[in-house]
Amino acid sequence: MMLPRGFYNRPLAHRALHDVSDGRPENSRAAIRAAIAAGYGIEIDVQLSADGTAMVFHDYGLERLTGKTGAVRLRPAAELAQVQLLGGDEGIPDLEEVLDIVAGQVPLVIELKDQDGAMGTDLGPLEHAVAGAIKGYEGPLALMSFNPHAVAMMATLAPDVPRGIVTSAYDPADWPLPAAVCDRLRDIPDFDRVGACFISHEVHDLSRPRVAQLKDQGAMICCWTVRSAAQEAQARRIADNITFEHYLAATPA
Repeated sequence: MMLPRGFYNRPLAHRALHDVSDGRPENSRAAIRAAIAAGYGIEIDVQLSADGTAMVFHDYGLERLTGKTGAVRLRPAAELAQVQLLGGDEGIPDLEEVLDIVAGQVPLVIELKDQDGAMGTDLGPLEHAVAGAIKGYEGPLALMSFNPHAVAMMATLAPDVPRGIVTSAYDPADWPLPAAVCDRLRDIPDFDRVGACFISHEVHDLSRPRVAQLKDQGAMICCWTVRSAAQEAQARRIADNITFEHYLAATPA
């Protein structure tokens, strides 16, 4: 399975084109509309509500992005929709609404946040919610997760949607995971097993030999998260595309 060409030539706005100084919080409707207007692809994150709805939100907890307390998955979707994002004037959107906004205008990558807590197999509700939301969506779409088990589940639930693994150097100092889990995931051993066609790799670790090996095998290489034009130029020596924030990446003519 191959990604449509737009995933190669349109930089992906990380959590959409967010800038709270302009009223566009992460993963907000305003940030999504701004990315579309600028011609960028979009990367968004999804978490699960208490009543099984895929919500477009990055963190597990509400604190950083809303000033509220508690986990996203402890509140129903209707309540989360009323929780205002800091730096904007809107609540948390659900995935179906975001799909209606994007409507195939630009490439869209959905990252399913790990629900197991340790990149294990205690999964299912979020994956089913995402599969239900994207059913019938027309437009360039891809799915990815740090958790390879989630990617494997999406291969079953949405086999026609391209999928990838979000990958990292997995420095144990940066990850609340057992060292053995970091050691395993660092080598990206699940790429073929889950039927992935791309990775989105940590930008500071793009020189890893495994990344070059996957590229030689035909995998599309994206990276996260580029934060300057200079860093973009460096990353593009290896990566086919970038996920970016805090500056405006160049778009195709």
